[in-house]
Amino acid sequence: MKISRLVAAVAALLTASCTQTGLPEPAAVSAPETAVAQKAEPFVIAANPLAAKAGQDVLARGGSAIDAAIAVQAMLSLVEPQSSGVGGGAFLTYYDGATGKLTVYDGRETAPAQASPTMFLKPDGTPLGYREAVTSGRATGVPGAVAMLALVHKEHGALDWSSLFGAAERTAEQGFVISPRLGRFLTMGFPQLETPDASAYFSDASGKRLTTGDRLKNPEYAAFLKRLAANGPAALYTGSTAAKIVAKTRSAPLEGRMTMADLAGYQPVKREALCNPYRSYSVCVPPPPSSGVGLLQLLAMLEKTDIATRGPNDPQAWFLFAEASRLMYADRDQYVGDPAFVSVPVQGLLDPAYVAKRAALIGVTASAPPKAGTPPGAVQAGADHTMEPAGTSHFIVRDGQGNVVSITTTVESIFGTGRMVDGFFLNNQLTDFSFSPVDAAGNPAANAVAPGKRPRSSMTPTILLDRDGKFAGAIGSAGGNSILAYVAKSLVGTIDWGLSMQQALAMPNLVARGAAIGGEVDEFAPGVVAGLAERGMDLKPGQGEDSGVHAVMIRDGRVDGGYDPRREGVVLVGTGD
Repeated sequence: MKISRLVAAVAALLTASCTQTGLPEPAAVSAPETAVAQKAEPFVIAANPLAAKAGQDVLARGGSAIDAAIAVQAMLSLVEPQSSGVGGGAFLTYYDGATGKLTVYDGRETAPAQASPTMFLKPDGTPLGYREAVTSGRATGVPGAVAMLALVHKEHGALDWSSLFGAAERTAEQGFVISPRLGRFLTMGFPQLETPDASAYFSDASGKRLTTGDRLKNPEYAAFLKRLAANGPAALYTGSTAAKIVAKTRSAPLEGRMTMADLAGYQPVKREALCNPYRSYSVCVPPPPSSGVGLLQLLAMLEKTDIATRGPNDPQAWFLFAEASRLMYADRDQYVGDPAFVSVPVQGLLDPAYVAKRAALIGVTASAPPKAGTPPGAVQAGADHTMEPAGTSHFIVRDGQGNVVSITTTVESIFGTGRMVDGFFLNNQLTDFSFSPVDAAGNPAANAVAPGKRPRSSMTPTILLDRDGKFAGAIGSAGGNSILAYVAKSLVGTIDWGLSMQQALAMPNLVARGAAIGGEVDEFAPGVVAGLAERGMDLKPGQGEDSGVHAVMIRDGRVDGGYDPRREGVVLVGTGD
């Protein structure tokens, strides 16, 4: 169904919190340490049917949520290479069905030990152009997804690691039919597709570019998966594959600085989930370097408005959403970075008095692009100049014991750097740093490059808990810095406006950040765009890769799952056996 028709139907239908220690109350609610274990209905929600089925098959064999998630990621690296893969990074939020405990696993890439704050500057001191930087050897960070998944598997896996890659290995050997989405990206002018690796991979024997419906085989990836299954993450972080990664990133143009020691020394990080209340739920996200705090701040500001009494056909609802988004992004851009290197005022950004002060800036007409506020505990930081492109994939898995994985995974922009090793693309995650390390006044940017540093991320794999601390839902999205808006929109739709998860995800997107206010102009209910214009907000057509929100809510024990209709996702409930 066309999104606009679905939104119109929804409008007609409408018409007829665990936190880091010390977060002030009532801005945060702690999840209980224990919960009653009970049988749960398994499900897999992912952006590609082959990947979702691979995960479901693992659940049918008695696998845990993380077992299935590993199978999903291995397949996504093959069939959705524009978005994520074993050469990239990820954040994972884990809910333990037996204890109710939440844990965040940070598999974000890191800058090499020889990285420097000026590595994305030209000799004259001005920033590199993005198209020049994105395919360079300097763009690749030390991959983190595989090491992170191995850590979670060690702690929560049920099946042998070696048994989780068979579906992806067979599909790589036998080939898969290029989907319409991948086929569409192969027709677009991304600089990554002009690299020798990508050009060769996506061409037939005569040199013609493959397209939708063609079969694509990847024997190199199949061979790598065989070694990964047998040897664990060492297959990527040491030996021949690691040597190839180093050689590939150190080749022209703009040679990188990664070493074998960088790869061998990579460590994922376990972090406490950051939670804040929204309506009757506790919304739990990864802390920095993820931008989950921005999502929580946005929701907290919206709770100060009357958006819940409105709906998707009301221009005032979208106006409130846009203005709150702009305030949130101003703060997020200014302050969020890797907490091992900069002081991030997480508590201050969620402080009730500060949130109320920021929400009070929402007037009756659109403001000038807002500046960052000064939350309690903030340390002055330089103006941000990060250029974060849209890419990524999000998926969710629950097993029969109630364990839940909510994971957002990426190679950064479309096809990463376009450079390949052993059948998979290398990430361009270091372009998520601010190219300019300081602003005009000489203040260092919170998201400046530094050795070993993790770049700021908009990925925010989210889990919702009910008042009893039990699993109530999960959500996340692709889309670069737009992720925060995509997820917040969907939560407003399903929590405030009573939409099913599928209806909420199908609502048109609106992303407002600084002077840029964009969205799916032709998909809004009649009168919304004109109503926004009356409020001084000229909505422009959206930007970048389509959203990729995948989400689920548990309603009276029923799985209400949704996939983003802009992609090729699927919701598989049960084990399919």
